[in-house]
Amino acid sequence: MFDLFSAAAAQRAPLADRMRPRTLDEFIGQQHIVGPGKLLRRAIETDSLTSSIFFGPPGCGKTTLASIIANATQSHFVKINAVSTGVKEMRSIIEQAQSDLKLYGKSTYVLLDECHRWTRAQSDTILPALESGTIRFIGSTTENPMIAMTAAIVSRCRVFQFYPLRAADVITAIDRALTDPRGYGDRTIILDPGVREHWANVANGDARTALNALELAVGSTPPEADGSVHITMEVAQESIQKRMMNIDDEHFYNMLSAFCKSLRGSDADAALAWFARMIYAGVDPRVIARRVIAHASEDVGLANPQAMVQAVAAAQALEFIGMPEAKLSLAQAIIYVCQSPKSNSVVMAIDSAMADVGDYAEEPVPIHLRDTHYSGAEQLGHGVGYKYPHDFPGHYIEQEYAPPSVKGHVYYQPSDMGQEKNIRETMIRRGQWKKGTES
Repeated sequence: MFDLFSAAAAQRAPLADRMRPRTLDEFIGQQHIVGPGKLLRRAIETDSLTSSIFFGPPGCGKTTLASIIANATQSHFVKINAVSTGVKEMRSIIEQAQSDLKLYGKSTYVLLDECHRWTRAQSDTILPALESGTIRFIGSTTENPMIAMTAAIVSRCRVFQFYPLRAADVITAIDRALTDPRGYGDRTIILDPGVREHWANVANGDARTALNALELAVGSTPPEADGSVHITMEVAQESIQKRMMNIDDEHFYNMLSAFCKSLRGSDADAALAWFARMIYAGVDPRVIARRVIAHASEDVGLANPQAMVQAVAAAQALEFIGMPEAKLSLAQAIIYVCQSPKSNSVVMAIDSAMADVGDYAEEPVPIHLRDTHYSGAEQLGHGVGYKYPHDFPGHYIEQEYAPPSVKGHVYYQPSDMGQEKNIRETMIRRGQWKKGTES
């Protein structure tokens, strides 16, 4: 029951909570799913929404939309959290939902915040109720449910992806808080030019962050003689600090993938942009250093062997001097790998050789290649017939070195990129270039 105590508590609630939209018309952003005529909007308006999962970054409206559904529907609505709700409590909710459905024909929506943190046992509890339609499940999560949730739950739900709000949407939320009685509509709040835009930019698509900044700025600024509150750009900057960046597992791996593809694609500017974002978000720089080393071989290889030297040196610099100074060494290596000629001949060669290990029988090492360093090897005939390359012109002599089962197999095929072009010419001159193997 709403009483004077409830009203007082509501007034003390954070600004972002007080300003939470109550209807679809007040809802900000996500027009791709709740715009006029869109499926989700039609389902909400007709009270026909089936079990769903809302996933997207913080502050983009997932929980707010669930609350709107609660207000718009004639169904019973239960809000729980994956961390604090156990199997026993979930069974009690399902039993009550069954009773409401049988006695009153009333459906029950169950909103589960942080649904990706549900255990398999908790998920299994709700499956029969989902299949029978006893409850309508709405999961809210910042994680990709395809990765973070059990397949059984996801397969029974319609997944709706939410995106970060646009800067214009965040500004709309700020302006609404300044004029709505739930916010500062009964007060005079004056914002210097550019303050709204600054908050919207730093909030990075999170309306809650911008509203928290507004609330802190208003609450910490002494009123003028006429009672108005003047928010300068300096106060605005102090109230929001620095841009926050979402860095959950999925986003991290997506950024890392983009970084690696930028290295391979020779786009230094793009690689540096992803590098900077990952460092800003707090990613361990050793992860980045390892990827630079890997791509120095995978995508550059012998086309420019110095790429490996640069990559390893940057990793060593990171260990010796740490961050933030080592970001220069890492950036240098990143640029070097990007600007180097590209060749994947090394990875192709080792992949082919590894594949043959499983496909061909293991045979004894040829006599002329066997170890001769120990006493008695000569009596066994080890090393007989071996030709020491340094005894011949050009320090090279043709002889068979390969395992017998893969004799004649070609693994390394140098490209015509960078220094590999010289390697290729040397192989041709020595007669090592096999006919029909040109890339």
